[in-house]
Amino acid sequence: MKIFCVESTLVATARIPGLELHRLLVVQDRKGGKQVAVDPVGCKPGDWVIACGSSAAREAAGHKDYPSDLTIVGIIDYWDEESPGERSEESEPELVVVDSAVASTPGEARR
Repeated sequence: MKIFCVESTLVATARIPGLELHRLLVVQDRKGGKQVAVDPVGCKPGDWVIACGSSAAREAAGHKDYPSDLTIVGIIDYWDEESPGERSEESEPELVVVDSAVASTPGEARR
């Protein structure tokens, strides 16, 4: 799984059958790279999210045949990037995820 920030909604009215099930969002990783992610959770611009890729993305979107390479699986409510400890600067921050793909209402992400 990777961390992304939701940038905006992607509008694509002409889609292949089956892809209309979920919203599409433009997400940005912490290095500035942009990707399109399927959103079964209900995110809004500015939310920090965790997303999975590959076959896990298809399963998270609802079915193993769903055409997704990146699916948001949770909204990050908090993570401590600057926590003291033994982690190096290159290690991933500790994550605390409160909302998930089965949550009824999305939380508000903050860093």
